[in-house]
Amino acid sequence: MGLFSKIKAVLSKTRDGLSKKLNELFAKDKIGDEFYDELEDILISADVSVQTTMEIVEEIKDTAIKEKCKDKEYVIDLLKKELFDSIDYAEKVEIKTPAVIMVVGVNGVGKTTTIGKLANKFNKEKKSVTIAAADTFRAAAADQLTVWAERAGVRIIKHAEGADASAVVFDAIDSCKAKKTDVLIIDTAGRLHVKANLMEELKKMDRVVKREYPEANFYKLIALDAMTGQNAYNQVETFNEAVGLDGIILTKLDGTAKGGFIISLSYELEIPVCYVGTGEKIDDIEDFNAEEFVEAMF
Repeated sequence: MGLFSKIKAVLSKTRDGLSKKLNELFAKDKIGDEFYDELEDILISADVSVQTTMEIVEEIKDTAIKEKCKDKEYVIDLLKKELFDSIDYAEKVEIKTPAVIMVVGVNGVGKTTTIGKLANKFNKEKKSVTIAAADTFRAAAADQLTVWAERAGVRIIKHAEGADASAVVFDAIDSCKAKKTDVLIIDTAGRLHVKANLMEELKKMDRVVKREYPEANFYKLIALDAMTGQNAYNQVETFNEAVGLDGIILTKLDGTAKGGFIISLSYELEIPVCYVGTGEKIDDIEDFNAEEFVEAMF
């Protein structure tokens, strides 16, 4: 299955809901104020935020009036363009080596699985990879991550359960510098974004990387469960305030009919989507492509 086919498959629930409602709207064969009000409702039902929806629909309306066009395909093309411009608004992230990637997020979003997939992806791209098991809080977290590291064919640095997470990061950096490793991926404990002490632990790891490995390209990515929808805003804002986020990894996109939230989230918070999980297998992670994502919604 090609990249576009995978994205199209995981967005099937979002697309089915959106397409059906758009077809019903255009079947009324009347493009006026009522049409644009209903278009707003449709986008909001796909979990695009109210603010972004209003801006998108206003832009479509202004352009359509100026061009004196009421053709369905024209309006759809305008909608696709506005959705693309919104999701592509944030500056893209390009991973450059030597790279340190710290993956953060709340409990249950699939960080461990995602890290295994990322490690495998970089390994297949002929980059040397090490994983730092800095989730020392959750029982058996390092054991689970070790299984993924073995499947991906990469090294893992870990300490005993309950150890200082920053000490794991310190040792992993020391090892990567000695071996000239291309990519270090740091797993972190899943934490509720309201837990101040766990956020302080993240800040400490952030400081360790910057102090011990200033020559590395340091990226902080948040793993987001797509089924969280608009509730992801609070997560992203809090983690961004704590350590400064560079990008988003979308997980579980195939389970939601509300994939539109990522459009407004990227636009309003100016944080780009970097990767998207497309399934349960180790190869099921892709570089995010805004154009393909929007096309797959229709």
